[in-house]
Amino acid sequence: MLDDVDRRLLRYLQSDPDEPLSSLAERAGTTLAVASRRLSRMREGGIIRAQEAVIDWAALGYSVEVSLRIALDKTETNAFDQFEAEARKVPEVIELQTFLGRVDVRLSIIARDMQHYQRIYRDKILTLPFIADIEALMHVSRIKANEALPV
Repeated sequence: MLDDVDRRLLRYLQSDPDEPLSSLAERAGTTLAVASRRLSRMREGGIIRAQEAVIDWAALGYSVEVSLRIALDKTETNAFDQFEAEARKVPEVIELQTFLGRVDVRLSIIARDMQHYQRIYRDKILTLPFIADIEALMHVSRIKANEALPV
């Protein structure tokens, strides 16, 4: 599906998404026209979904990150769907994952400080539907956060 030129383009694009296309093509060992066509083909094929801005939440004053592991009351019809729909409405929830097993859902929450987190937890999280059990894990440090794929 992907050849060496495609892989090089993806690798260099991941390392510097703002790099000019001419420089990207040169680094990948191809022409500007070929690089442009290949990247367009990968966008159209869904391989490249988007180029996004990565925001440093701490630089904006969010110093607390908490991971909540939640077990839902699965005896309720549509518990997952209703919980997910309501959790999406909480702006401080920056990630929502579902699992199979004892933990059904994990939410990542950011807050400016512990007082702000307590308000979010009491006013927004505990009011979410069908929570049977909840465990909070306080984020201490991020050891590795890399979304780049080894292409």
